[in-house]
Amino acid sequence: QVQLVESGGGLVQAGGSLRLSCVASGSTFSSYAVGWFRQAPGKEREVVAAISGSGGRTAYARSVKGRFTISRDTAKNTVSLEMNSLRAEDTAVYYCVADSRGIGRISAYPSYGNWGQGTQVTVSS
Repeated sequence: QVQLVESGGGLVQAGGSLRLSCVASGSTFSSYAVGWFRQAPGKEREVVAAISGSGGRTAYARSVKGRFTISRDTAKNTVSLEMNSLRAEDTAVYYCVADSRGIGRISAYPSYGNWGQGTQVTVSS
């Protein structure tokens, strides 16, 4: 098991950028696929982006493709989410999750996983 801590959220104007970080504890983090989810007020949690343990595979929600980039730094046990061209509809609490069974499991995470505190992203229009 790994423990994850999200950070980097904040208030930004529409069109701006933010970089979220997900720092993990545990020496086997490189074997975990990682995903970023978000939950806006009154809406269900949705997956935004995911990356495989090796970093060789990534996946994005259609709503963020071309604007968000997920990456990982194995040496720092960190997965980042670079968010550009932010929109008001990107406002949400963002969470990172990890699964040792691979990137294909990330979308199903809400049915079985636990959640951290998340980090709030607010985009003003």
